[in-house]
Amino acid sequence: MGYMDKDIAPQNDGALIDAYSQSIAAAIDIVGPAVSRIERVGGRQGHGSGFAVSPDGLIITNNHVVDDAKVVRITTPDGFVTEGRVLGRDVDTDIALIRANTSTGAWAKLGDSQRLRRGHIAIAIGNPLGFEWTVTAGIVSALGRSMRAASGRLMEDVIQTDAALNPGNSGGPLVSSGGEVIGVNTAVIQGAQSIAFAVASNTANFVVSEILRYGQVRRAFIGISGDTIVLPRRVALAAGTVQTTSVRIRRVEADGPAAKGGLQEGDYILAIDGSPVGGVDDIVRLMDGSRIGRDTEILVFSVAGRIEKKILLPTARS
Repeated sequence: MGYMDKDIAPQNDGALIDAYSQSIAAAIDIVGPAVSRIERVGGRQGHGSGFAVSPDGLIITNNHVVDDAKVVRITTPDGFVTEGRVLGRDVDTDIALIRANTSTGAWAKLGDSQRLRRGHIAIAIGNPLGFEWTVTAGIVSALGRSMRAASGRLMEDVIQTDAALNPGNSGGPLVSSGGEVIGVNTAVIQGAQSIAFAVASNTANFVVSEILRYGQVRRAFIGISGDTIVLPRRVALAAGTVQTTSVRIRRVEADGPAAKGGLQEGDYILAIDGSPVGGVDDIVRLMDGSRIGRDTEILVFSVAGRIEKKILLPTARS
């Protein structure tokens, strides 16, 4: 028979709540000063949020925040106002990059969104409905979601969170308890409660790099959609890999490079040209413009239960 130890001390809920509050406040202190209000100059009126990612005034926001504007007005939390030009935009990921005319002061660090887990703290900072620099907090509800971009294409590896978002939050940062940006807030489902979405920071980092280098995002296209999943142990053992996650193909477009190369629905993509694939964002990153028209080796664990190498010829995304 068991017994009750009367000397067990009760849990100090107050201390836990205080620690939670302190971690959120500390993260806001780090990232909050880098968040700006973004307003279009000329054309259709509209506003949203953005955040600086470099000391010289590079600001990330949503493509739908800047829309067709070439110039935007930037207001920082301390009341400083300047203008900036839109360096580039990517409709497929709803990311745009702005260069402020002058330094905006503080800047935030992009974290590694692939390290996220469900249940991690998620903090949203932005300017919803005209209430400037509002903070809401919740958790990461799900990872690897897909949603339809304005271009009609699916945005992969989207983060779902229950941190409250409203119009005006768009383009603002989703922040970890460590004070790193883990996503770019992009959308809510109208009529739903506690369901909001953010573009993963790894995807945003890729888009920013492409815009700075080429002025646009160049992508190789293979014609699949997939999900980031936990790699079954039997698959990892068969592949001789230490990966714990991978991508399972959900759909293969007819007559696309993947279909012509022999990929099938249900295959696990383990590597691309020898580079491990631990998530959808790895495919987005690896399928850059340099692979267009170049033979590319895809290592898969096939639906037939075999480790196979497929050779694909990616095409340029239209």
